[in-house]
Amino acid sequence: MFFERPTWILSRIYPNGIFRKNPEERSVYLTFDDGPIPELTPWLLDFLDRRGIKATFFVVGDNVRKYLELFQQIIDKGHSVGNHSFNHVRSMRMRNPDFIDNVKKCDTLFKTRLFRPPHGIMRRCSYLYMKGEYDIVFYDVITRDYNPKIKPAKIFRIVRRLTRNGSIIVFHDSLKSMNNLKIVLPQIIDWLTAQGYSFKTL
Repeated sequence: MFFERPTWILSRIYPNGIFRKNPEERSVYLTFDDGPIPELTPWLLDFLDRRGIKATFFVVGDNVRKYLELFQQIIDKGHSVGNHSFNHVRSMRMRNPDFIDNVKKCDTLFKTRLFRPPHGIMRRCSYLYMKGEYDIVFYDVITRDYNPKIKPAKIFRIVRRLTRNGSIIVFHDSLKSMNNLKIVLPQIIDWLTAQGYSFKTL
């Protein structure tokens, strides 16, 4: 079973991980994983700009290398950026030193304290090694926008059902999510705004 909100077990495994921000504030944190890519990032930046929203982009280092101008546009438009590893590698399938080397390879392109492990999970030994150097960000709501079997209406229901004060919401800046995102993101933004949420960056 896939959980759109992490279970309490993960907060025990990663006790200093960031799953949610201030529950007393009527605010949410939109995050976009896996970009930048020329097929979607320009649309996404234009949409957020028109709505006056700043977000946090957890970028893949190799995509930054290939599309450096797009990455710079993210910065220039006032969004935050985080490290999502250089090749979107899975910590659970790698030796700890190899995983950490892949994450740190991003440092040759940009510097940030924010890190989100691909697929929202990492070896505990990697977490313990990295938690002093990075703010390790997980999520409070994952939209599953990357799954073509899930319709925009269901994505909207996930966000509406699970979003709360301080939620860190995961979308994806990727080819897999593109069709869903272009339909559902405007609907979600309208709903969040109507519910009185403000939008903040990590």
